Amino acid sequence: MVTSIIRRLLQALFVVVAMTIIVFIGVNVIGNPVDILINPDANQAERALVIAHYGLDQPLWKQYLLFLQGLLHGDFGNSFVYGRPALGLILERLPATLELAITALGIALLFGLPLGLYAGLYPNRISSKLIMSGSILGFSLPTFWVGLMLIMVFSVELGWLPTNGRGPTQELFGAQWSFLTGDGIRHLLLPAFNLALFKTSLILRLTRAGVQEVLPQDYVKFARAKGLRERRIISVHVLKNLMIPVVTIIGLEFGSLIAFSVVTESIFAWPGMGKLIIDSINLLDRPVIVAYLMMMVLLFVALNFIIDICYTLLDPRVRLEGKA
Repeated sequence: MVTSIIRRLLQALFVVVAMTIIVFIGVNVIGNPVDILINPDANQAERALVIAHYGLDQPLWKQYLLFLQGLLHGDFGNSFVYGRPALGLILERLPATLELAITALGIALLFGLPLGLYAGLYPNRISSKLIMSGSILGFSLPTFWVGLMLIMVFSVELGWLPTNGRGPTQELFGAQWSFLTGDGIRHLLLPAFNLALFKTSLILRLTRAGVQEVLPQDYVKFARAKGLRERRIISVHVLKNLMIPVVTIIGLEFGSLIAFSVVTESIFAWPGMGKLIIDSINLLDRPVIVAYLMMMVLLFVALNFIIDICYTLLDPRVRLEGKA
């Protein structure tokens, strides 16, 4: 077990180092931020001063070493636009994106797991077929279009929910959260549901496929032959064995909810990291872009590591393979 964890930690470290190279080179070949930061009428001397101030006159390899040095100290440099530490700007927006992603994942699990379980246990019922047909819509409909339709129906026509923004917030653990206020929850519902639609369909179909795969197994037949109640068979034998792929999807999709919530945050003017990164890309704010990308790299690496640990808890065979 310990050897397996150490091996996975070394693999994660290698991935992070490789991604620092890819992110740094990728960001540095995109445009020239000096063209945006400096007045077009500035002379060569003024341009040279700005370039030297931001270290853009250094060789690329030296910029990368300085970038690694800053990364080890949690310093990604100051934003070209805001003049503040890039990591601080990202962390300021993190609670809003995290709140949106957790709510969306909760909605996806709340609807996806029971509906997928029902469709897997009773595949020939008309209701199950309707559920599976609805899941196809969840995959097919574009996120931006669904978001606009939600605003049109629930905000413009019915007037039930606000169209954009985060609403009033309250402080908890040093961060501002909108779910602590009634009006904040109203602002949260539409973007969270929009973000959760695709994930709900994914979890639903994965759960149904897992149930269909587990039900014919011998241990399920043996449990029924022993006279166990159907509820116990489903909760202990079926759910536990289909949770391994579901845990994988939940972990990775939670990361994607945080990393790729850009469209939803833009549509609903949600003040999270997604909106910040779009603005930073438009302004070629390299420190913010790099800080955001590296945070996403660390997030996905950490999630994969946690998923590996969860495997060892859900499936003893993983522990046996680790010992081998």
